[in-house]
Amino acid sequence: MKVNLWPDDWQVYESKSLSEKANILKKSPHTLVAQQFKRTDLERLCQLATEIRKISKSKEGTSFLKQILCDKRAMLYFAQPSSRTYLSFLSACQTLGLDTMDVRDSKTSSEIKGESPEDTVRTFSSYVDMIIMRHPQGGFAERVAWMLSHSNREVPVINAGSGADQHPTQALLDIYTLERSFEEFGGIDGKTVMFVGDLKRGRTVRSLAWLLTLYKNVKLIFSAPNDLQISKDILELLDASKVKYSLSNSMKDSLSEVDAVYMTRLQDEWDKDGESSSLNHSEFSLSASNLNDMRKNAVIMHPLPRRQEINSDLDNKPQSIYWRQMRNGMWIRAALIIEAFNRSDIILDWQEG
Repeated sequence: MKVNLWPDDWQVYESKSLSEKANILKKSPHTLVAQQFKRTDLERLCQLATEIRKISKSKEGTSFLKQILCDKRAMLYFAQPSSRTYLSFLSACQTLGLDTMDVRDSKTSSEIKGESPEDTVRTFSSYVDMIIMRHPQGGFAERVAWMLSHSNREVPVINAGSGADQHPTQALLDIYTLERSFEEFGGIDGKTVMFVGDLKRGRTVRSLAWLLTLYKNVKLIFSAPNDLQISKDILELLDASKVKYSLSNSMKDSLSEVDAVYMTRLQDEWDKDGESSSLNHSEFSLSASNLNDMRKNAVIMHPLPRRQEINSDLDNKPQSIYWRQMRNGMWIRAALIIEAFNRSDIILDWQEG
């Protein structure tokens, strides 16, 4: 018998600390915040992603993968623009044989008639076995999962980006990319990662910074204009986890110290009065001329889309792994979907021929 750990009152859940919420979510079928993952979860997902990648390289393997979830349907509800996240989830579903439906503009749903987003999502749950969603309102994916947990149709909810607070699946693909990049150099343990750009409003940074606390002797550097520096709540989480970090307003001064540079764009869609236009962020851009200041095996990452913060003269350099990072999203999201349906052992037990 399934045990529902969600409180009956949404306000009770909402008032809990992030760590308390994470303890509830660890025992749920949903993927909502980065804090719900343990290191063993990350290792298992990375292993699964790699196995799926290997299996997909043959015709027999591709046919096998398409049978794993051919009895399931997924809704891709993207109430906020997306290219990579949407396409990688769609590709992951297609790889595993899931039928998909999508709503990419709330104006095409009954929300235009005044229906609440909550009722819209509950409608989706009547027709599908999983909801993958992106929404501009922070915490909305959690509210949806809470609502469905108190219905007779609880289906897994995957948060594909919520407001400016969480993007857990981006953080998962970032971890997978770092693991593969440092496979011959001791893995992520002991590495120094520098986050650069609009860190205050970057949900990818918030989620990845937390996942990195699960690794040993990691050091984080946050390089940003003062007005866009990482939020205090993330620093408090790092303090609680005893992770070393430093704040900087000079990216170039730290380049020689880091194993990975995680660039981010200006998140001016969250501006209230165009305040970002007055900021000087020219010091937080990277080009091929900076490579001589970096360690030999250092890598450059970006969740994309980019603007002027990464010059195109870096695109084909061996240090630049952001295109590989993007493609890794399909594999890690496929692994996450399989885990949500408890069919991982089918992948791990497969043998060709």
